[in-house]
Amino acid sequence: MNIRHLEHFLAVAETGSFSRAAERLHLTQSALSRSIQSLEDEVSGRLLDRVGKRNELTPLGRQVVERARRIVLEASELRRGAELMRQANAGAVRVGLGSGPGALLMTPLMCHMAQHHPQVRVRVVRAPTELQLVKLRTRELDALIVDMRAVPPEPDLNIEPVAEMQGGWIVRAGHPLLAQRTVTLDDVLRYPIASTPLSHEVARQLAAQYGGRALPARIVTLECDDVESMIDVVERTDTVLLGVLATARERMAAGALAVLPVRPALRATARFAYVTLAGRSEAPVMAILREFVAQRMVD
Repeated sequence: MNIRHLEHFLAVAETGSFSRAAERLHLTQSALSRSIQSLEDEVSGRLLDRVGKRNELTPLGRQVVERARRIVLEASELRRGAELMRQANAGAVRVGLGSGPGALLMTPLMCHMAQHHPQVRVRVVRAPTELQLVKLRTRELDALIVDMRAVPPEPDLNIEPVAEMQGGWIVRAGHPLLAQRTVTLDDVLRYPIASTPLSHEVARQLAAQYGGRALPARIVTLECDDVESMIDVVERTDTVLLGVLATARERMAAGALAVLPVRPALRATARFAYVTLAGRSEAPVMAILREFVAQRMVD
C-alpha cells in the first residue's frame, strides 16, 4: 500500500475538502482525486461521500483513517530514525526551558556545547510551559525541562522526573534582615517579595507553614518568568526572592547573595522534569543534553 496515498487521504479527512487538502499538499485537485481513487481501488470500497460542499468519511473510511494515522506515523518515525542514525553526534538540540531550569542551565549549556560540541546546532526556547508544550507537539522542540507540576499528564507525553530542588528565601549579602538573630515571615513581609509564578502545590505548602497570609497572591509583589532578572533585582535592592536556592548558587558562592534563615524554614521544593513526545524517536545527540542536565541539576 502506498504511504503517499494514505497521507493524501488523511489530508482530505482532516480538512473535509479536496481543495484545502490539495493546497496543503501542494497538489492539483485532479492529482489528489486520482490518489484517493487509487486507495479506494486498493481497499475495494468508497472512503468518502460528498455531502453538500463537504466530504465525509464512509464507515469504511472511518476504519481506514484510524489505521492510516498509525501507519503514516510509523513510516515517519522509520524515516526519522534512519536520518538520526546518519547524523550520529551531529544534528541539533532543540530544548525548551522553564524559569528555574533556564536560570540553572541556559548559559552553562550553550557554553558547554560551544566548547565541546561545536558541530551541534543548539536552540533554546524560554516561554510559558503551555506554549512550550505546543511547540513540542508541533515538533519545533525535541524536549522540555520544566516544572513538573505545570505539565498535565497526557498520553502523548513522556514525563521523566529530573530533580527535586529546595526552595527558600534569598537576599543580597548586605540585607538588613541578615543582622537579625531570628527572622520571621512578618519581618520578610516588610520588604518587596519576588518570585516566578508558583504552582498550587507550593501555595498550599506556604499556607500550611505560615498561614493563609503567605499565599503567593498576597505576598508576591514582583513576579516574572525570568529568574536571572529577579536575581539582579535582589542583588541591587532589599527585595527578597522566594525561589529555588540553586538558581542563585554562583552568586551566593561569590558572596553577593545569601540565604535568609526564615523561621520556620521553608519546606517547599521545585520538581523539574524532562518532557518528550511519546513514541517519537530521540536523536542520539540528545544524549549530550541528558548527561549535561543530570550533572547540573543537583541541589
